[in-house]
Amino acid sequence: MGSSGLSRFAKRFPTRLVNVGIAEQNMVGIGAGLANGGKIPFVCGAACFLTARALEQIKVDAAYSQANVKLCGMSSGLGYGPLGPTHHSIEDMAWLRAIANLTIIVPADALETAQAVRAAAAMEGPVFLRLSRTPVPDVHPPEYVFQTGSATILRPGRDVTLIANGAMVWRALAAARLLAAEGLSARVLNLSTLHPLDLKAIRDAAETTGAIVTVEEHSTRGGLGGGGLGGAVAEATATTCPVPMRILGIPGTFAPTGSTEWLLEYFGLTPEGIRDAALEVVGVKVRP
Repeated sequence: MGSSGLSRFAKRFPTRLVNVGIAEQNMVGIGAGLANGGKIPFVCGAACFLTARALEQIKVDAAYSQANVKLCGMSSGLGYGPLGPTHHSIEDMAWLRAIANLTIIVPADALETAQAVRAAAAMEGPVFLRLSRTPVPDVHPPEYVFQTGSATILRPGRDVTLIANGAMVWRALAAARLLAAEGLSARVLNLSTLHPLDLKAIRDAAETTGAIVTVEEHSTRGGLGGGGLGGAVAEATATTCPVPMRILGIPGTFAPTGSTEWLLEYFGLTPEGIRDAALEVVGVKVRP
């Protein structure tokens, strides 16, 4: 409960929390059963174990059965960095994106997370919320309203588009500011809903800027061009408006053990790394 941030909920609603222990398959099945009984269960667990260990239950009990279950993958990506490869959740978006009927949301800051949780509760059907444990600055204005399936342009641009979600969004915004100092205008697109995908926003970005860099705290393998965000964007552009792309993430390897910040730097998932990828994709030589 502590890892999922549910301690205060347990104190306030002690009869509405079921702790199943280390049994993720059972947890998803119990959630589906509660949904069949008319409840709206939020099934919370470490993203690495919730998605990998209980993948069959997510596929059959939740998605295939269209159960009204809300899956919360906690500490996603490299959030459990010091615990090593067993706890890194860098494949979850790839295998969940292949499952039908499952809405996938990756919020970028506290405001979007709060609104996404409410949106998930309000909609009918299974939802996966990919939640980070890494503190991030606010990227949305106070008046922002989250809409499932809609990407948000956080910064306009004409030369290249940076597409990110989750904890990578603020880094993409920081990279855009670095690119402005290089004379390049970078659009920043927050693609917080991975499924259903905002195809129009992706096509518009490709047509307007002519180049795309995707940034994700996830493996770049598993599908056309990439497993999660990068793969989804590559699929969308390949069939409608092909443009040069760079897909940033964990390049098909197990991530080593280390702090989250060290790991992000190790894989180039920093504002500077994103800037360099954008310069490369538009044909500007990167200074050593």
